[in-house]
Amino acid sequence: MEIAAMKISIAQLNYHVGDFSGNLDKMQQAVRTARAQGSDLICFAELATCGYPPRDFLNFPDFIRRAEETLEELARTEAHGIGILLGTPRPNPVPEGKDLYNAGCFLENGKVTFVQHKTLLPTYDVFDEYRYFEPAASWKTFTYKGVRIALTVCEDLWNVGNANPLYTICPMDELAREDPDLMINLSASPFAYDHAEERVHVLRTNALRYRIPLIYVNAVGGQTELLFDGGSLILSGNGQVFDEMPYFETCLRTYDLAEIQANTQNREQSREKYPLIHEALLTGIRDYFSKTGLEKAILGLSGGIDSAVTAVLATRALGKDQVQVLLMPSAFSSGHSVDDARKLAENLDITHTLLPISSLYDTWMAALKPHFDGRPFGLTEENLQARIRGTLLMAFSNQFGPILLNTSNKSEMAVGYGTLYGDMCGGLSVIGDLYKTEVYELARYINREEELIPENTLIKAPSAELRPGQKDSDSLPDYGVLDRILYQYIEKSKGPAEIVAQGFEPGLVARVLQLVDRNEFKRHQTAPVLRISPKAFGMGRRMPIEGKYLQIPVWQP
Repeated sequence: MEIAAMKISIAQLNYHVGDFSGNLDKMQQAVRTARAQGSDLICFAELATCGYPPRDFLNFPDFIRRAEETLEELARTEAHGIGILLGTPRPNPVPEGKDLYNAGCFLENGKVTFVQHKTLLPTYDVFDEYRYFEPAASWKTFTYKGVRIALTVCEDLWNVGNANPLYTICPMDELAREDPDLMINLSASPFAYDHAEERVHVLRTNALRYRIPLIYVNAVGGQTELLFDGGSLILSGNGQVFDEMPYFETCLRTYDLAEIQANTQNREQSREKYPLIHEALLTGIRDYFSKTGLEKAILGLSGGIDSAVTAVLATRALGKDQVQVLLMPSAFSSGHSVDDARKLAENLDITHTLLPISSLYDTWMAALKPHFDGRPFGLTEENLQARIRGTLLMAFSNQFGPILLNTSNKSEMAVGYGTLYGDMCGGLSVIGDLYKTEVYELARYINREEELIPENTLIKAPSAELRPGQKDSDSLPDYGVLDRILYQYIEKSKGPAEIVAQGFEPGLVARVLQLVDRNEFKRHQTAPVLRISPKAFGMGRRMPIEGKYLQIPVWQP
């Protein structure tokens, strides 16, 4: 198939929700760069004017007005023969429908000349688009410089041939009736460590079905807990990947459409789990701080694997001068834990302060003794140590301004192995979507070239060190088993019978699932969790606190 000559630029940008002037500046600069490269058309992401996801900002008329003004100003930027494609919220003139459309717009000669509304509005996991948007009811292509273009928005390509049971229409099948030369998809697709493979498969299936090139432009960067990986794709009509743009990097590249169509080579990137997770978490920390105007972070460094990995990530994301750690041993802390924590801080060259809590703990216990006298040492005394540490960290945060990073992992969050207002404190949960076994794997990846995290931290038995000789295994199953059960329940939504059928001991499955459900109340009070898996705690997993699905007994804090 012959195709008209055209140069197309893909702008993979890091947008900021609600920062209209900042988003506009980035797009205007990209237009100037693309024009200098001789580009005919430049493509931006879904909801590029306002950033994704804007959530309930979409209910504010002023927010929509500013998005419209941004669209108009960007159109005026285009004055020298380059077309612009981008996503933006647009008002719905029909009173009976939702107030808005999620729209893809084409700008030419200083004005909006074509609009295609998004059809498939996801309402699963982290998505809630039908809360705000009206789905498209018509589908048209448009022609620019001799090329007939089918414009779609994100999810619209994820119902190939109407095979997705979530939907009843395939937008590309409708657009294919007009015999387009090219598909362009404007997307804001959040990262999960297994999502890129699925994305390439879906896009390749589209290219092969319609036998025309496909350009997919994704956003990049962190938006609170959601992380966007970029990885924008250019596919030939034979399903081969002509190019795959970098992960977790802003980038602008310009392509010749005829070369895309003639391509016979596959140029996919390597997608290894832990390198991707590492870059995702660095992006999440960096953008959370920059987009909220924060600079410094603080965390408690225990000598254990969780705080060690968090400290490394924070230092790499923010810089060594922006990270401070407190070492807060109690009478139950082992000497090697303090040594391991100190060694890591020295390896990272970050500020570390030794602040023993034994005297504070004794003071608290003296005050409580008249009320607790005669009762044995137990969970209350263990949690008190964690809460003293949380109080000290928050005191430093209040006094000096750094934001406290939470160091709990997904396994602990799942089964409630953490103390509210203690080690569960923090403004951002860095590794809360990593199971304990995954934390170890990430630590080994970090140490692949040098022993940054002390080896003893990786090989010693995990312990909260809140009572003499304590180990996590005293209270929990082996993490290798526990994490497999948790994965089936949380990520795969498998019930107890289905998990037992996989070979797990019934009593253990019942115990683990009850722990997960009875500790939902704790997770409702935790910091935003950087999402790296297909099902993270937070906005993508909505569970009732008082549910009785598994006949759970009354919880204890």
